[in-house]
Amino acid sequence: MKDNYKLAAFYQFAPLQKYRELKALVEQALRQLGVCGSVLLAEEGINGTIAAIPDALDEALAEISRITGLGNFGAKFSFAETKPFRRMKVRLKKEIVTIGPVRANPNEKVGTYVEPNNWNALISQPDVLVIDTRNSYEFGVGTFAKALDPQTESFSEFPVWARERLKDKNQKIAMFCTGGIRCEKASSFLKHEGFENVYHLKGGILKYLEDVKSEDSLWQGGCFVFDERVAVGHGLKVLDFSICHGCLGPVSADDRASPKFEQGVCCPACADKLSDEQKASNRERQRQVDLGAKRGFKHLGPL
Repeated sequence: MKDNYKLAAFYQFAPLQKYRELKALVEQALRQLGVCGSVLLAEEGINGTIAAIPDALDEALAEISRITGLGNFGAKFSFAETKPFRRMKVRLKKEIVTIGPVRANPNEKVGTYVEPNNWNALISQPDVLVIDTRNSYEFGVGTFAKALDPQTESFSEFPVWARERLKDKNQKIAMFCTGGIRCEKASSFLKHEGFENVYHLKGGILKYLEDVKSEDSLWQGGCFVFDERVAVGHGLKVLDFSICHGCLGPVSADDRASPKFEQGVCCPACADKLSDEQKASNRERQRQVDLGAKRGFKHLGPL
């Protein structure tokens, strides 16, 4: 059956002083509904990506809202033919998205939210600096025209990069990320640092790809997502990307055509970085995957 699973990516910055007490309640409710995915709870709010059959997914969001007392998650929905996550996890964190030991709490101060349909007009202005707050491997899959890549390997590196590179506190800065959470927190950080004209894409790339027609779009390439779909395009259509088992990075059709690509072992991004021992281990794992496939079993993937 096509599109058997409905996915919801959501977050909300809101004070949750009793977040530790909510963990067991949220986890029990989601497991009873057959939900898979992950939910993060912290004092600053909630962040989650979950999936289930459509009716159960809708009920799960209602249960999360009831238990936490939060609403208006701004969930972004998509669909998958197969189960996109292997299990359900609810975890307690210091932050729902980790930026590190800096002042960056959207509950206190945050930049200006920009709706997807207004985003093109903003980033087309010549005096606006457009920053992709995602990691470099995500940037490599796709990004907005004229966007700057901070070349970070994790979001916690963003404050160091920003303090080194961004000097003009009056510069117009427009930031974006996958679902809106990282750019929202980055905008809070910059506001706390004294930057005046800070904007971020509400709902992130996923909402933009859902709302903005491809013929009007300034997006180029695909959007990496953290589930078995790997990457999506306009209308949230699944694109032809896979995951490298050597480095867990995205692999395009062109990458798979490279002589440095070996199924289940390495890709052009990691082929020269992995040791012979690591490649041998990956080859043995792939051999087990292939044997399992012949017997009708699906080996657990990296996601």
